[in-house]
Amino acid sequence: MPQLVTYGIIGCGMMGQEHLRNIALLPDARVGAIFEPDPTMRAAAQAIAPNALMVGGIGELLAVPALDCVLIASPNDLHVQQIQEVAARRALPLMVEKPVFTDPKDAARVRSLAYPAPLWVAMEYRYMPPIRALIDSVDAATGGPLMLTIREHRFPFLPKVGDWNRFSARSGGTLVEKCCHFFDLMRLLLRAEPVRVMASAGQAVNHKDERIDGRVPDVWDHGYVIVDFDTGARAMLELCMFAEGSRYQEDISVIGPRGRIEAFVPGPTRFWPGHLGAPPVPRVVVSPRAPKGPQDVAVLVDPVLLDAGDHNGSTYYQHERFVRVVRGEGRIEVGLLDGIRAVEMGQAAQRSAETGQAVTL
Repeated sequence: MPQLVTYGIIGCGMMGQEHLRNIALLPDARVGAIFEPDPTMRAAAQAIAPNALMVGGIGELLAVPALDCVLIASPNDLHVQQIQEVAARRALPLMVEKPVFTDPKDAARVRSLAYPAPLWVAMEYRYMPPIRALIDSVDAATGGPLMLTIREHRFPFLPKVGDWNRFSARSGGTLVEKCCHFFDLMRLLLRAEPVRVMASAGQAVNHKDERIDGRVPDVWDHGYVIVDFDTGARAMLELCMFAEGSRYQEDISVIGPRGRIEAFVPGPTRFWPGHLGAPPVPRVVVSPRAPKGPQDVAVLVDPVLLDAGDHNGSTYYQHERFVRVVRGEGRIEVGLLDGIRAVEMGQAAQRSAETGQAVTL
């Protein structure tokens, strides 16, 4: 029988609770201890994981002998400090939510981090079934990707504890907090490194009428980003966070000399209006140049996984792979460098949008 893997969880807000629900679906994993300082979120986490020990701090969590690994799902600006605390106290295999860091001043600090155990950065979009299907078929469909377009048309930022995601100082800014997933996909799909970033972005609609402790939120809600890569490939991101009426939330298109492949990903099923009937089904479309004729395939996702979170089942599949790493049976698929590069691309895009100049990496 496979080893039972016991998690310790740091942070159980909205995303942490999604992790709890998906870990509960794994046959050989459980949550042993949770540190969540907010009383409301702590109660919600306890309801999902009633057998977990609720602790008062990271030191107390790491002192639980049964733990095999740790997950950090706290607000973005706490990640670096918490990674370092885990490393110093008890360096168990670690999964940390994106972004790895938010302050550009922390880049060197994170790069120099020699974490002595496996460290996995939680890039859930890699594991959405339609995106996974695109990743697995991209070379055969395109003959080698040269152009990549990612479009996300979605809902505004949701409320979080203390409204931390309303301010760039804590979230890292929209092009880091929201879009590091997409910059990670660019590097993965193109198998290349970015050399130049150009962006135009801003705040047009969302949160402008909000006042939080007398301050107006400063996170952007739309933008375009163009990235040149060292292979000559190019990628573009189009983000709009006031477009929740869209049928599909993400549309990813990759083109090469042989043809095009696209993935269409619906948003969270809980946001789909019931009067419109069943939610849309994820799809992958391959369009060869010759012979012409698109091939449109539905990519079905287990309804149980859809109910467990907002990321099309990807959180479950990500944990399946991470648990294998904890057991010594798998490999880290999204490492610290991947997390760093995705943040650096987002920060470069924000600088470009602020200055009106291209940023060289």
